[in-house]
Amino acid sequence: MESQGCCNPGLQLANAFSVLPRSLPSSALFWRSTMSTMKRIIIIGGGITGLAAAHWLVAHGKGTDVTVLEARSRLGGTLQTEHRDEFVLEHGPDSFISDKPEAVELAKRLGIESQLIETNKEHRRSFIVRNGRLRPVPEGFQLLSPSRLWPFVTSDIFSWTGKARMALDLLLPRGNTNQNIDESLAQFVRRRLGREALERMAQPMVAGIYTADPERLSLRATMPRFLEMEHTDRSVILGMLKRAGTQDKAETNGTSGARYSLFLSFNRGMQTLVDELSLRLPQESVQLNARVGSLRLDRSSGGWLVNTESGVCIRADAVCIALPTYAAAQLLQETDSKLSEELKSISYASTATVNLAYYRGDIPHPLDGFGFVVPFIEKRSLIACTFSSVKFPGRAPNGSVLLRAFVGGALQPDMFVLDELRLLQLVQADLRELLGIEKAPLFSKVIRWPRSMPQYEIGHLDRVQRIESHLIQLPTLKLAGNAYRGAGIPDCIRSGEKAAAALSSFLETEVIQNRER
Repeated sequence: MESQGCCNPGLQLANAFSVLPRSLPSSALFWRSTMSTMKRIIIIGGGITGLAAAHWLVAHGKGTDVTVLEARSRLGGTLQTEHRDEFVLEHGPDSFISDKPEAVELAKRLGIESQLIETNKEHRRSFIVRNGRLRPVPEGFQLLSPSRLWPFVTSDIFSWTGKARMALDLLLPRGNTNQNIDESLAQFVRRRLGREALERMAQPMVAGIYTADPERLSLRATMPRFLEMEHTDRSVILGMLKRAGTQDKAETNGTSGARYSLFLSFNRGMQTLVDELSLRLPQESVQLNARVGSLRLDRSSGGWLVNTESGVCIRADAVCIALPTYAAAQLLQETDSKLSEELKSISYASTATVNLAYYRGDIPHPLDGFGFVVPFIEKRSLIACTFSSVKFPGRAPNGSVLLRAFVGGALQPDMFVLDELRLLQLVQADLRELLGIEKAPLFSKVIRWPRSMPQYEIGHLDRVQRIESHLIQLPTLKLAGNAYRGAGIPDCIRSGEKAAAALSSFLETEVIQNRER
């Protein structure tokens, strides 16, 4: 691991000019010294997006002083790992994909690349529930469509009528050639592959990613490659077969549902990334339990007054808001009411994760996969369940198993609001019927994430474009996070770093112009 001090000039500089004390007196107003040439950037929100933005500024920002204001008592947002009796419990995301490079590149810069781990090479497949049984996802089936024909033909997930309707995609003409017309995932799948493909495969697979209602989910905002296949190859199945032929066999053969070699985590859990980022920030630059109550633009200078609920007022030259859009909307109501309304229009779903530990001998199922997803038409309590200690090594001690269940989402909001005892009863009832588990777990842990999953609904990209057009008029403000152009961890990192770079560049240009006047 790199040194936290002498080897990092940017870190030394930020430490030298940090003026915000760790404990702030209430009703105080902090102004940058008129003798200082430093520009202060406030980052509101200490999740992975805000941390990535702050780290970029410490490492690359020229003449900038960064302060992170986090409302909670911990950093990291939904990235949270708990170590309990040799079990590694992920309360939020348990991995990220490597074909989007931002997370891997950040791990390299932090010196923690050696702590990255891949999924176990055995049992790289997943299951879908049909009629109360776990059925293997056909090899090469990726979200909506097969890339290998024989495993699809022999699968018992679909009826023969459903398979015939899916095969009709090979003969159907292209749909509307205007790729700018938005269409829901449900509309697209029914049009190309039929109702059964939607209900038995696309809906549960997508629910495992976006916890979304496919009738409202924008295909153009979430899975544009399928639209591109229709446009270039006419048929989705033909497009999948064509692309599968160009992929390394190691990535596709023997793999169901997803290319599992792309999924990475850390050997001690995803909290590793949060902890390492926080270590790289000057201690004085992070304020916990500092919920921002209001934000006001000084239109004469372009700067901002940031007021916390504890009564502290901080003057900033620029602000990055790395919060859910409903929280950002509230802060920006006075500054730009139309921007605020656009932000409010992005809806969110709530989810809960349930970690359950068992003795291996108490689970009759062979657990020969990474987990399963549950179609909504199965009328069960679960959205999905990951076999955590099968998916990644080191998640449970020998002789034990760690499972992670998911409930709630856009289609089952009533599950999210159940009291913990009832929620656990329903989850364990599903696990009993699907995996044969009769014994009580060694322990269980329920974590709720209210309004945590932004819904990329029809018109999402147009909405984001309108939001970005409003921000052009506010060059000292950037919005970042999982609600705009990607919901995964690499997307959040990219969003935070891009916002930080844009603010730093603008302020640096402003300093140069002021010197020339």
